[in-house]
Amino acid sequence: MKRIIATGGAPKAIGPYSQAVEYNGLVYLSGQIPLDPVTMHIVEGDIASQTERVMENLKAVLEAAGSGMDKVLKTTVYLKDMSEFGKMNEVYGRYFPDNAPARATVEVARLPRDVSVEIECIAIAG
Repeated sequence: MKRIIATGGAPKAIGPYSQAVEYNGLVYLSGQIPLDPVTMHIVEGDIASQTERVMENLKAVLEAAGSGMDKVLKTTVYLKDMSEFGKMNEVYGRYFPDNAPARATVEVARLPRDVSVEIECIAIAG
């Protein structure tokens, strides 16, 4: 059975989607952008600051699902500018010190609210 995951520890959904959906032993997280969950404003700063907020948002949703960063199987990273990959990757790597998940990283023309990074993931539930 499908279970919808929602937490106040990450930005509330601002459209017709869920923060995450658990199904058949996996948790599918919607893309997170660098929105502060309290103020719902974009985090100011460079790609490193924005990536940090995105990773903290993902972590909060995973924890609400009873999962965690160590159970992430796959991520997709969307960057506004691929030349910022190194700075994003440095922050990203701190969240996956061992057994990093599979990943795809793509440059896109534009992201919601014109942010620099969005990341989604799939993880093992519970």
